[in-house]
Amino acid sequence: MDFRQPLLRKAGWRPWEFALWAVAFALPLLVPSHALMINEVAIVALFAMSLDLILGYTGIVSLGHAAFFGFGAYAAALFAKHVLPDPTIGLVVAIVLSALLGAVASVTILRGSDLTRLMVTLGTALLLLELANKLDWLTGGADGLQGVVMGPVLGLFDFDLYGRTAAWYSLSVMLLLFLLMRRLVHSPFGATLKAIRDNRLRAMAIGIPVVSRLAVIYTVAAAVAGGAGALLAQTTGFASLDVLAFDRSADVVLMLVIGGVGWLYGGIAGAIVFKLLQDTLSSVTPQYWMFWIGLILVLLVLVGRDRLLKPWTWFGARKAVKP
Repeated sequence: MDFRQPLLRKAGWRPWEFALWAVAFALPLLVPSHALMINEVAIVALFAMSLDLILGYTGIVSLGHAAFFGFGAYAAALFAKHVLPDPTIGLVVAIVLSALLGAVASVTILRGSDLTRLMVTLGTALLLLELANKLDWLTGGADGLQGVVMGPVLGLFDFDLYGRTAAWYSLSVMLLLFLLMRRLVHSPFGATLKAIRDNRLRAMAIGIPVVSRLAVIYTVAAAVAGGAGALLAQTTGFASLDVLAFDRSADVVLMLVIGGVGWLYGGIAGAIVFKLLQDTLSSVTPQYWMFWIGLILVLLVLVGRDRLLKPWTWFGARKAVKP
């Protein structure tokens, strides 16, 4: 039997997925007052999925993934301001430039332990943050890059104040990149990534080119993150130092903790839950909303994602293990 057939079956669509995406695209019409929130969720969900490519499927821990997100945001904003305001072309340019940055940065994660890679990825983001701050003649520095005006999407759909065009634009890009990532992780290439994640030495022993695989997936993840950053800059018409901040990297890790790693829908689920919690708790307790999110995360780790949804099982007796 062809070994690719089980992988292709996993990549196939299930009925609930068609319904899920249909509802997602209908939401800007069903709840037009929340179109801007839908747009933001779509962007951070795409960002979370890009991190899942290296964290969940390859086992690379990163605290500086915002480097590529912010780089894509500034690239798209600068392209629109100084070259061409077409959002589609600007998106492609941002993705390509972010991929190049990811290819260069991939050299830094090929050696060392998890702790070393954690510090190196964080350092990369901090370097870009400082560069964006110092090059204020180009990026606007602490004031942000202002005066970014975007043209209509595909020359037909203008960005409106209500955010519906922005929401559909971000959802469309997210769906397209989701399909590409899904095909990638359910391919023989994706299977080798999981082998590297489980045991790198064993993967090298059976002939998997570990170094090239890590470099490629890191580049792909950087490109997708850069695309998410470009969407944020294009739909808001603004890029600031916030897109490169450590908080941005930390938040996306929390989204994967909530939604689960090694599953692309985990990034989407985590982004939805995190943004809803953030919006709801910050409106109820503006000063202490991070405390409640932290408490939920502690419960999630201690109790478990499955059991957290079933409180009646928290204090149940464990079954005795027979010798």
